Amino acid sequence: MSVDPVVFLAFIPAALALNLTPGADMMFCLGQGVRSGPRPAVAASAGISAGAFVHALAAGLGLSALIAAQPGAFDVIRWVGVGYLLWLAVQSLRMGAVPSGAPAVPAARAFREGMVVNLTNPKVILFVLAFIPQFVDPARGSVLGQFLIFGAVLALGGFVINGLVGVFAGSIGRRLTGNPAFSRWLGRVSAGIFAALALRLAVLQKG
Repeated sequence: MSVDPVVFLAFIPAALALNLTPGADMMFCLGQGVRSGPRPAVAASAGISAGAFVHALAAGLGLSALIAAQPGAFDVIRWVGVGYLLWLAVQSLRMGAVPSGAPAVPAARAFREGMVVNLTNPKVILFVLAFIPQFVDPARGSVLGQFLIFGAVLALGGFVINGLVGVFAGSIGRRLTGNPAFSRWLGRVSAGIFAALALRLAVLQKG
């Protein structure tokens, strides 16, 4: 199995352009950075990238195509994601109400949250199915292997870009959390981001 070098070089800038487009993943890392600081934001970015790689694996195995073809499965995943994002919004409000010295979200938890948010976003399933196959050539060997290669590039680019967004937001937010009023404001901003992502996912149409 091999990937055409020319196709691979064409895929990299296309993937980076997609990674740079603001979306749910980037906003989630921004919210984590504001909420808990740079390290949890990087961990959340890693979780999102792990989720993206799982999507590529599922697409290569044909599972994503099956889910995308079943409206019921699509809606179940979508509403699970909505509920999870609303739960994160409530948690952010609670954190904003506690003393400013409260500990940040552990990196392991931020990783899990990022991965769950990515895996419960059915738009990612449709995106992977629409984007990666354009670069896959069955004549060059294992389709699954090619999906994994392209998925790894997409995940790595997303990790770097989303992580940088989260680090930038976190470095500013954590400097100002010594002010209790600002801590409450940060909690509300994070909650607003998560709630907006939930609303965006709730109104998502399959087509």
